Amino acid sequence: MTKSDLIKRLAEANPHLQLRDVERIVATVFDEITEALARGDRVELRGFGAFSVRQRAARVGRNPRTGEDVAIPDKVVPHFKTGKDLRELLNSE
Repeated sequence: MTKSDLIKRLAEANPHLQLRDVERIVATVFDEITEALARGDRVELRGFGAFSVRQRAARVGRNPRTGEDVAIPDKVVPHFKTGKDLRELLNSE
């Protein structure tokens, strides 16, 4: 599902809202999650999951074309852990 698909489904489920309002709501939610992660905060959506950031240490990689060693610097990456309700829904038979 893309962002535009999400906006379309939310607009269909909430006909009392205008499409531009739904777009603004979705954009605001994503912006807030992004800004919180940029600050190093954790974002938890109960039943869905939690977004956080993790530090990856520097390492030595390899260029697959030349076989040459390449220094890869340390970096911060986003991480998502599913919530219990979502995990149970995905694993129900």
